[in-house]
Amino acid sequence: MGTVGYLDTCVTARWVGRRAGSGDLAQGEWGRALCTGDASWLGKHSTQSGGSGDSRCRQLAWCSSYVPIMLRGLPSTASLARFCQKLNRLKPLEESTMETSLRRCLSTLDLTLLGVGGMVGSGLYVLTGTVAKQMAGPAVLLSFAVAAVASLLSALCYAEFGARLPRTGSAYLFTYVSMGELWAFLIGWNVLLEYLIGGAAVARAWSGYLDAMFNHRIHNFTEAYVGTWQVPLLAHYPDFLAAGIIILASVFISCGARVSSWLNHTFSVVSLVIILFIIILGFILARPHNWSAEEGGFAPFGFSGIMAGTATCFYAFVGFDVIAASSEEARNPKQAVPVAITISLGLAAGAYILVSTVLTLMVPWHSLDPDSALADAFYRRGYSWAGFIVAAGSICAMNTVLLSSLFSLPRIVYAMAVDGLFFQVFAQVHPRTQVPMAGILVFGGLMTCLALLLDLEALVQFLSIGTLLAYTFVATSIIVLRFQRTPPSSSSGPASPDPSVKEYHSFSDHIQLVGTEQDLAPEPGQLRPALRPYLGFLGRYSPGAAVAWALGILVASAITLACVLVFGDSALHLPYGGYILLLLLSSVMFLFSLLILGAHQQRRQQDTFQIPMVPLTPALSILLNICLMLKLSYLTWLRFSIWLLIVSHNSCRARRVFWLWHLAQQRESAGVARADHHTLRGVPQHQPGGDGTDCAAPQPAALPGAQPTSP
Repeated sequence: MGTVGYLDTCVTARWVGRRAGSGDLAQGEWGRALCTGDASWLGKHSTQSGGSGDSRCRQLAWCSSYVPIMLRGLPSTASLARFCQKLNRLKPLEESTMETSLRRCLSTLDLTLLGVGGMVGSGLYVLTGTVAKQMAGPAVLLSFAVAAVASLLSALCYAEFGARLPRTGSAYLFTYVSMGELWAFLIGWNVLLEYLIGGAAVARAWSGYLDAMFNHRIHNFTEAYVGTWQVPLLAHYPDFLAAGIIILASVFISCGARVSSWLNHTFSVVSLVIILFIIILGFILARPHNWSAEEGGFAPFGFSGIMAGTATCFYAFVGFDVIAASSEEARNPKQAVPVAITISLGLAAGAYILVSTVLTLMVPWHSLDPDSALADAFYRRGYSWAGFIVAAGSICAMNTVLLSSLFSLPRIVYAMAVDGLFFQVFAQVHPRTQVPMAGILVFGGLMTCLALLLDLEALVQFLSIGTLLAYTFVATSIIVLRFQRTPPSSSSGPASPDPSVKEYHSFSDHIQLVGTEQDLAPEPGQLRPALRPYLGFLGRYSPGAAVAWALGILVASAITLACVLVFGDSALHLPYGGYILLLLLSSVMFLFSLLILGAHQQRRQQDTFQIPMVPLTPALSILLNICLMLKLSYLTWLRFSIWLLIVSHNSCRARRVFWLWHLAQQRESAGVARADHHTLRGVPQHQPGGDGTDCAAPQPAALPGAQPTSP
């Protein structure tokens, strides 16, 4: 069963006694010894047992130091305080962040094309037709424009973090260093879900376009010989072609970053050339009559339809965070990451807006084929050869998106595993290719299953809400980052037995992040000297306290204001006067929190990129992201809520399992999982990020009579 099994199942001494007692050894004596930590009794009877019993007794003797802790009943106030502190602890990066076990081989061009490839794919060839026909009509170009602006606000936040913290992890890492371990754990799982769903959705779109090129023969063959499914949330039929392309892409990703980058370059160049062809030929074939009132007008679904389309169009821009996830493999991340994010987002936004414009000008929006809108539009205008080129280009573009998802996914898993929040096997890097091979194999297989079974529409909507939540947390983290004060020189954080593991602190310690900091007067988080005569009441609080309260008010007022703007008075069942009052109150509180934040000193850095107009820029990003989340369907919220409940319910249990996994591997490698006659080995300290039963691994007291033995 092993050490981990005994630690996880030693819940009561009576149970342990029944499992461990044999022969003339009384069960009650085993329970008494384990509860009291009687090392002499356990050592004596350990030596009397042979074979498997000897191993069992040694493991139980080692486990005895934990049983008293597990049998104390309800946690004390101090235990709850320590538990909360563990949930809020931050991850500092104190040494040079250029040191990594991954290979730094990506240039600015590599990162830019990686970002373009991640954004220009199925969103261009599938979502343009879907949103135009079902949500916004010709105003789909406005949906893409609003989505691009909202993405730009979030992209600037990613650019600042990516330049300052050139480590893989993306939103997970950014949340960890600014908001704490618990939020990072939840965001990390949401980011994993984002890449899993994104890759699966692209694979299904890729399969659909290839099937269209062969006149749907693949679809008909599958339905005839495999059958169809009539199950909600599942695809109409299993998509074996989508599963196959994911497996093939995983093989190329496992060959290393240079191979992946070269393959992405090839597909990206082909995709950009074909997009230029679509725009030029589309304007030649444009019919302005398709936007007239006879065809439904420019915005047949109104403002609500434009915003609903904007929320779905966010799927088109989720790929820019692949640049931040790849920063640990960039040669010069401080310069390359901001430049690559900005250029790639601008190119993608221009492509989406122009292509959606020519699409609705070529064919009336209500007659578009949502599955293959662009190719079908050229077919209907008599340009069959152009439709074939578009279909081929869409496959190339979707290949780049799939490569980006599979490129980022194992690196997020790698970052979580290095921090102790996932199994350590995913932190191992292949010695030759220098890529996290375990993450590629395992999560590539999960992505294959999703593409094989689930429906594209459900995947896209689920992806949007997870992405928007990650964007919201990153924008909030930027505000926290700017107003964090410099920590004291010494720390009382827990020591780590592994020198490669950094010391973790709680959020209240106001961790200082890596970088060249200037000595500012006053300290970040304190009231600006020029405003002290007017806002002196804020100066009575400790540095950062007023900022924390203002940030909380900002988020709460943003949620309220978004609900008022999105749902209106009828959906909220409010009288018109009450609706106006709530609108004014939430707006005033939002502006008031911005003024309070702006009145405090920020942290400035001269050697890395920093976004302008903080806290206004991230605050607008938070507000817009919340508005877009509220525009998604209730089924999307239901699925996402179920996912969050599952993750939250199992977070402590999963973190405990990860910690026990790390602990067992450390003990095995160090040769400490043994008890020699009457002595017991000391228990190593836990790694930051992994926790025990209450998400905070307790330090067991030394057993009576136990002394450490020399190795």
